[in-house]
Parts: sequence; C-alpha cells; structure tokens
Amino acid sequence: MALILGLESSCDETAAALVTSDRQVLAHRLAGQEAAHRPFGGVVPEIAARAHVEVLAPLIEAALADAGVTLAEVDAIAATAGPGLIGGVIVGLVTGKALAHAAGKPLIAVNHLEGHALSPRLSDPDLAFPYLLLLVSGGHCQLLLVEGVNRYRRLATTIDDAAGEAFDKTAKVLGLGFPGGPAVEVAARAGRAIVPLPRPLKGSPEPHFSFAGLKSAVVRAQAAGTWSVEDIAASFQQAVVDCLIDRTVRALGQAHHATALVVAGGVAANGAVRTALSDLAGAHGLRFVAPPLWLCTDNAAMIGWAGAERFAAGLTDPLDVAARPRWPLDPGAEAVRGAGVKA
Repeated sequence: MALILGLESSCDETAAALVTSDRQVLAHRLAGQEAAHRPFGGVVPEIAARAHVEVLAPLIEAALADAGVTLAEVDAIAATAGPGLIGGVIVGLVTGKALAHAAGKPLIAVNHLEGHALSPRLSDPDLAFPYLLLLVSGGHCQLLLVEGVNRYRRLATTIDDAAGEAFDKTAKVLGLGFPGGPAVEVAARAGRAIVPLPRPLKGSPEPHFSFAGLKSAVVRAQAAGTWSVEDIAASFQQAVVDCLIDRTVRALGQAHHATALVVAGGVAANGAVRTALSDLAGAHGLRFVAPPLWLCTDNAAMIGWAGAERFAAGLTDPLDVAARPRWPLDPGAEAVRGAGVKA
C-alpha cells in the first residue's frame, strides 16, 4: 500500500491530503479564499498566490498530524503542476519539490484535470476503464474518453467560455454574489425556466461547447427588466443543462465501449446537472458515476489519488519539472476554433 501526500493550489483553494493506494483518505485539510475575492466578484490571481504562500505549510503540517504520520512515512509527494493560475501552481509545485528533495521522496507532477478525471475512481472502486467523462468546471468543459491513467482521448471541448465561468459571470450580472455556481443554483430553485435564452451549438454537427453567447443573453435579459432574477437564473441553468446533455449524447455515439457515464469538476456539484446526466445514463443503459460533492470542487484528495494511480504505473517526475498555466490532457487532439486553446 502506497501513501501519497497530495498538494493543490491551482486556483483559490489551498489543500493538503494524505491518500492511500487502497482509497483511504487519511486526512484532508483545505483553506478557501472566498472572503478575500468576494469584493472583486471573482478570483484575483495575485491575492490567490499570496494566500497559498501563507497557508500551505501549516495545512501540510496539520494533515500529517491528522493522519498520524510523518513525512518520512510518505511514499511520494504529488503536487498540481498545472493547468491553473500560474502563481498559485508555482507555490504548490515548489513546495512539493522542496519536500520531495528534503525527504528523498519521488515527486509526481499532477495535471489538475487528471485529478478531476480520476477522482470518481477514488470514491467508486468498481469504476473501470474506459469511461466517458464530462469534465465541467470553472475553467474547462470537455468530454473525454478516459482509457487509463495518462491515456485520455478528447472528444469535445469549449470554443470559448467554460460552463463554470458562465455560472460565475451570470451570478455577478444578477447580483447573486461569489462563488457564483452555488448562488445561481439556489436562485434557480425559486424561479421558472421561462426566459428565452439560446442553447449554443445544440444540435450542431460540431462536437464542441460554447457558452459565451448564453452569457451575453443573460446580460441582455437582466437589462430588459422583464424577468425576475430567479427566473433568469432558472432559465440560464436549464440552458446549460440542455447544452451539456446535447453534447454528451453526441459523444456517447463515439464511446461504444464505455463502462459508465461519469461527471467530475466543480459544476458536477450542481444538482440539476447531476440529475439530467443520471437520467441520460439510464436511458443508454450505462452506470452513472459522480464523486461526492466535496470531491467535485478543487481539493487535494483527488491530487493525492491521481498521484497514487500514477505512482502505481511507475510515473514520477524530475525535480526540474515546470509549472504550466495550460496543460491539455490530450495534447494530440485536433485544434478547435475560438478560444479552445484552453483545452
């Protein structure tokens, strides 16, 4: 059994966790930064990076104490090396390098997206490769065929905004506060999906996602003054769900051997999204797998688990591995028009 120390600092969550290769999370410590970023209505990279510097070392010490282990008992250090806000990524990766060097342990540079992609296997030991994954978060919206550790085939990505980004900006437009995703979901429960909003690329032969036009339509709906905030929120959320389902149905046609339909990432915590995907999986005779809510948002347990999976496969990294603001899971995927470079 391997014991992995996982570190996460790619955006506005600082976290440390101790995870074993037999799926035990022995400790998990997390510090959020919502109060620091709330006055700005979004994450400020410089504020985020400075906060990571202040809290990461104490979090690591606390996680080791919670697990009742020392650094010497850890088998490897796994740290997010990208993609993300580069200042924050550097803080976590340099810390991981220092610990690995000082303790003489292997370093595992984890792609944050791989952390999300493999997180369902931490909570569900029966989830076998290959599976179709909808990875939907604040910075990314992709459909991937997960064929194994370090083996990903991208079927679709966003050509502009990610779904989570659209949630956050919709919340800002509607005055719902930060973080936006949970705020929009709460408001949507009190509203009706009656506002005529677009479903970008729905029904299109192009496999990808687009949310920029939907976001702009929300701005116009709010400015019109015709509908309540709750109705706009409900209509926006339903439009996102409709787009996600339409694109996922298309991807299912290319994933004939998938063992399950899986969702991961921050937007996977949205109840309407989970329900719609569960219904879709059932209609196609597939298992539906979603991590528990705490594993959907950024955390160190998923980084530790991805590290455990990579460690078992013999995949470690040198201490001079670089931090990366962009890092596609499928670097050989065909380039897409628009801002798809985010993939």
